[in-house]
Amino acid sequence: MARIAGVDLPKNKRVVIGLTYIYGIGRSSAEKILSDAGVDENKRVKDLSDEDIRKIRTIIQNEYKVEGALKAEVNMNIKRLMDINCYRGIRHYRGLPVRGQRTKTNARTRKGRKRSVGAKKKK
Repeated sequence: MARIAGVDLPKNKRVVIGLTYIYGIGRSSAEKILSDAGVDENKRVKDLSDEDIRKIRTIIQNEYKVEGALKAEVNMNIKRLMDINCYRGIRHYRGLPVRGQRTKTNARTRKGRKRSVGAKKKK
């Protein structure tokens, strides 16, 4: 089993797909990594040699920010927006959509489940 950047890659998948299991690596960057390492995209993860895994691991460590470091950077960017009280930061703080979506209807993913206001009191 190949373990790269703290992630166990699935054995039976092609390497180009297996690399996308690493946070911060998508399909196009996986293809670029494999071409730089000289590894065939159609090879299965279980068929990789130790030398291939070492090449891939080295390229990822040197050229890409992945997993914990990338998550920390994203969180710091959001925290910075909140600290400077910009519009986007306020939307993050309040748990509302950040990119201009409507909130009168929809937006349930960000706002959470509906909360009923309550029934009218009987006289």
